[in-house]
Amino acid sequence: MPDIDRAAEIIRHCWNKGDAIDYVKADLWPDTVEQGYAIQQAMTSLRGEPVAGWKIAATAVAGRKHINVDQPLAGRLFKSICHSNNARVPFGRNRMAVAEAEFAFTLGADLPPRSTPYTEAEVAASIKSLHPGLEFPDSRFNDYTLPGTAGLIADNACASHFVLGEATTESFDPFELNNHPTTLLINDEIVTSGHGSDALDGPLNALMWIANTLSDLDIGIQAGQFVTTGVTGIPSPIKQGDTVCADLGKFGSVSAQLV
Repeated sequence: MPDIDRAAEIIRHCWNKGDAIDYVKADLWPDTVEQGYAIQQAMTSLRGEPVAGWKIAATAVAGRKHINVDQPLAGRLFKSICHSNNARVPFGRNRMAVAEAEFAFTLGADLPPRSTPYTEAEVAASIKSLHPGLEFPDSRFNDYTLPGTAGLIADNACASHFVLGEATTESFDPFELNNHPTTLLINDEIVTSGHGSDALDGPLNALMWIANTLSDLDIGIQAGQFVTTGVTGIPSPIKQGDTVCADLGKFGSVSAQLV
């Protein structure tokens, strides 16, 4: 069994100081998904700040290859790392150094833990609004390809800064977002393009996945929180000073400058 409390404290310390550690296979780190989420929960308790939203890492094949995991990962987006459109986002010591264009949903109803799985129709009914999202993930491990699925779950699914755009004023059908195109621009140049289906076969399916994953963990999602559903296109390299924009076409765009 891993030392859950010690692992959580190390990750919290690295996050607060902007540091990273080398991953060495040891009893400290988790071997199972369940142990990984237990460490993430303990780290959350140590941080003691509100969870504004949730992220899903590795929803696309490109994302799984990028961080060397075999399944999606759920992570918490704390209030202090969430930003609004046109934010100046600290680049810091970001080791992953990529940006991702994403679909995000804010919920208008709770999705609490329960014994039966949620359906797409049920999670669709919980959606209050649709937003463009811009993620700048990072890891507290120097080589984030080594910890694997359980280790990166403990590392809060590589959560770092996230920029949530304004809710779209266009009407939208969450069942019809799979084919909707997206682009990611860096310094006004398109660097990657994608579609909603890149993320777990569609944003609504991704929302259903995290609702059921968190339900199984006896956590749930609260009304007012948002869920960003994963990268569309591919994670694209960034550097300090870049201006980055995730463009969801008629559903709006969101930008940030890395400072």
